[in-house]
Amino acid sequence: MHLNDVVLSVSPTGLGIMAAGWLGAAAGVGWGLRRLDYERIPTVGVMSAVFFAVSAAQIPLGPVAVHLVLNGLMGLLLGAAAFPAVMIALLLQWLFFGEGGITTLGINTVNMALPAVVVYRLFSGVRSSRPAAVWWSGFGAGFVSIVLSAAMTGLCIFAVGRNLQGLSILVWITDGALALGEGLVTAAAVAFLHQVRPEALRSAAAT
Repeated sequence: MHLNDVVLSVSPTGLGIMAAGWLGAAAGVGWGLRRLDYERIPTVGVMSAVFFAVSAAQIPLGPVAVHLVLNGLMGLLLGAAAFPAVMIALLLQWLFFGEGGITTLGINTVNMALPAVVVYRLFSGVRSSRPAAVWWSGFGAGFVSIVLSAAMTGLCIFAVGRNLQGLSILVWITDGALALGEGLVTAAAVAFLHQVRPEALRSAAAT
């Protein structure tokens, strides 16, 4: 789901997308840091590390490989603070694994962190005491976040030019298939947290 430097640097439209991405990422990171309480910094660090680590588990899917993202879980736990957490993790993924790129760091951050904030706003059922509501809120957060991230990434590729429109369709298909797995994993994680550490979910909701 990462956009690399080459994909967007081939046209003026791509360069404009990169510039807009950096502006959006700067605004999002600034907003997230302003909303971040000192007590929640360890949670941000843990979720950034999880986001970084899951990218190492590549799953072959046809001609490409996909991996878990867990930005839905990150959104439920962090809210707006997902922006700085995602940016740090993406920077480390580029440094260690060569995924993405430094010029596309901004747009990649927006494509993954903005859906995290959206699902944070949408799935308030995670604050409920009913196990079924908690599970479905987690599933919805994981599923919707990946669908939104895939749509935003695919649209960026689609806008660059006709020679890359086939790639954008491939992104939508593969990440659409991944969305179901993301929903199940996020639902399981949220249900577990609700049982053993419900204050983590309540502290996110309070901000």
